[in-house]
Amino acid sequence: MARKKEYLEADVIDKAMNLFWRNGYENTSMKMLEKEMGINKFSIYSSFGSKYGVFTESIKSYKEKTHYMFEKFEKASNGVEDIKQFFYDSVDVCNQNGNEKGCFLTNTYNEFSESEDEELKDQLNSFMVHLKKLFIEKLRMDGSKDEDTILKQANFLVLAKHGLAAATRVNNQKEIEDYIEMTFKNI
Repeated sequence: MARKKEYLEADVIDKAMNLFWRNGYENTSMKMLEKEMGINKFSIYSSFGSKYGVFTESIKSYKEKTHYMFEKFEKASNGVEDIKQFFYDSVDVCNQNGNEKGCFLTNTYNEFSESEDEELKDQLNSFMVHLKKLFIEKLRMDGSKDEDTILKQANFLVLAKHGLAAATRVNNQKEIEDYIEMTFKNI
């Protein structure tokens, strides 16, 4: 007779996500996952197949948890002000109880940028392409900008968002707010 799971997969994935968010994929061991998730290695392999399986489920969970922020951004219609609010909303995700500093996807994007894992790189690249597309869409709401300026500003904003993700790991709230405010003085 098969044993009944004594845990909810969503709960243990949230715990694993925070561990990967804090340490990255390479610096997270199976022993660390067992301890953080509160389940043994057999259960991890049985439910998720491997450390990598836990990791990909963690990415899915993060995307689900931040979906509301992207949905709000997509529906907004105030151009550059919407992008600025998105930056502030991104910082707020890090300040939510139980979350780690920085952006889990940006951290993962940086860690896997030189990886041979094409599937994961494609997922992360599609996220970044989508983000840039949203920036372009919002920048186009300002009829005074030409396409070349819009593309340059969108590239700048993608890089600024990466910088913001790194800053939230080490800088204080005032420094982060100043960073966001100064970023949008240039747009």
